[in-house]
Amino acid sequence: MNVLITGAKGFLGRNVSLYLSARGYTILSYDIDNHPDELPVLLKQADAILHFAGINRPLKAEEFLDGNVFFTKRLLEEVAGSKKKIPLLFTSSIQAEKQNPYGASKKIAEDLIFEFSKKQDCPVCIYRLYNVYGKGCRPFYNSVIATWCYQIAHGKPIEVNPENPRIPFVFIDDICQEFERFLRGEVACDDTIHYVEPHDEKNLLEVANLIQSFPEIRSKGMLSPQEGFAKKLYSTYLTYLEPEDFAYNLFPHTDERGSFTEFLKTPNFGQVSVNVARPGITKGNHYHHLKNEKFLVVSGTCEIVLRKVGEETIHRFVCTGNHLQVVDIPAGYTHSIKNIGNADAVTIMWANELYDPENPDTYLEKVE
Repeated sequence: MNVLITGAKGFLGRNVSLYLSARGYTILSYDIDNHPDELPVLLKQADAILHFAGINRPLKAEEFLDGNVFFTKRLLEEVAGSKKKIPLLFTSSIQAEKQNPYGASKKIAEDLIFEFSKKQDCPVCIYRLYNVYGKGCRPFYNSVIATWCYQIAHGKPIEVNPENPRIPFVFIDDICQEFERFLRGEVACDDTIHYVEPHDEKNLLEVANLIQSFPEIRSKGMLSPQEGFAKKLYSTYLTYLEPEDFAYNLFPHTDERGSFTEFLKTPNFGQVSVNVARPGITKGNHYHHLKNEKFLVVSGTCEIVLRKVGEETIHRFVCTGNHLQVVDIPAGYTHSIKNIGNADAVTIMWANELYDPENPDTYLEKVE
């Protein structure tokens, strides 16, 4: 399917173009730097139109009419002249419900499109977008999330509106998925206003506190949020880091035996650590009452030995990085791991709970 996208170089246009291109759609791009004569040529090839072009931060209020009304009118005239009934999606704004110059210009454009649909019997779909956020949104423009993510990622302070208003937000990927539904004919093209779901209504202070917590997540090796708004917000935040800041240091506990480094901690799913053992070194010889673990040797050769506390039977597992095998370490089994190779051995270790120095749940007892 050939999809004409107006405003293709904007935040919304770039993300939707990338999303649809990866799914096999052919994108016909039209933006402010295209010659006007290119529009009818592109329309001849188009099977659908996503009309994103518009202005939301002009130097003068009258420019709202130029970008949001007059271009929309011209686009509709070109579609009518093409004699094609091309499905058209228009991105309006929730500001169309309010009395301000930007919202008024969007409302006029909406009315023009609905009128065009009735006259030309052409399917149209109008979406009033909430405050959009996601990768590639320009900071210091019209997105508080983009601005705060940039500032916090660069170690700068932020300012929060003391009125702490509640604002509806929508994630860019949810918009991309919804617009593909339109292209697949899964959205009713009628005279109703559509909204992209899901969306999240948040107080600005809540958003600010979330973003301000993100640097500590990295520095303490915690797992990033896994659900809902916080998950999407953290993914957005990372994109505002400078590339040289993508990497961060861990803090290994090192001695003559090798090292032990906590890699990733989670509040509900335990932690992952990296154990390095020198040749001939044995670690462990302890058991736990509640904690259980998983050992995965990824480099070198190790012998993992277990014995149930109070019994004499020994269980041995020889594991190598050439044959990945996970060994479960149940509670109540004293256990050890020995590097029986000629080079350092590396083992990924998962425990079902975070290490608590006040209650380590670790009791020394030799396996054999």
